Amino acid sequence: MAELTKQNQKNEVTKEITKELTYEDKVLQKIIGISLEEVDGLLTVDGGFFSNLAEKFVNTDTTTTGVNVEVGKKQVAVDLDIVVEYGRNIPELFEKIIKTIKKNVNEMTGLNLVEANVKVVDIKSKEQYEEESVTVQDRVSDFTEKAGNTIGEQTEKVKAAASKTTENVKDKVDNSRVQ
Repeated sequence: MAELTKQNQKNEVTKEITKELTYEDKVLQKIIGISLEEVDGLLTVDGGFFSNLAEKFVNTDTTTTGVNVEVGKKQVAVDLDIVVEYGRNIPELFEKIIKTIKKNVNEMTGLNLVEANVKVVDIKSKEQYEEESVTVQDRVSDFTEKAGNTIGEQTEKVKAAASKTTENVKDKVDNSRVQ
């Protein structure tokens, strides 16, 4: 009898727990952004002019840039602006994007993708995209590194010249003492 009472108490405690699992928009944005890195032919998810301008100046985490979501308790909707690699079949790429998002979102969160709006905002060759992706910060870093290397090389030359001059002076001083 005492065992039944303990079991009833345990059941009552379990019944009283209210559970709810929710996700911040940025969690779904990251899941989608990271999963889109798998899609061949998709150069980038684009956040628009001002986002791109900011990215040109500073290296930022661009995983969520251009990924807009509406998250419900059981469903998610996504809007994307994308840049496609030149020569790709865009409708096929669109289907790959939807399939990838749907799979990863559902596997990681249990949410269902109910709406996906994808706008192609640009098309570029891979080379053009990579060239344009170099940020001002990268360029300054490269310049600073090159300048540092050049200064280091010049410093070594000056040290070598100074050392040679010191040796020459020592030799002359030693020779003048001998005579």
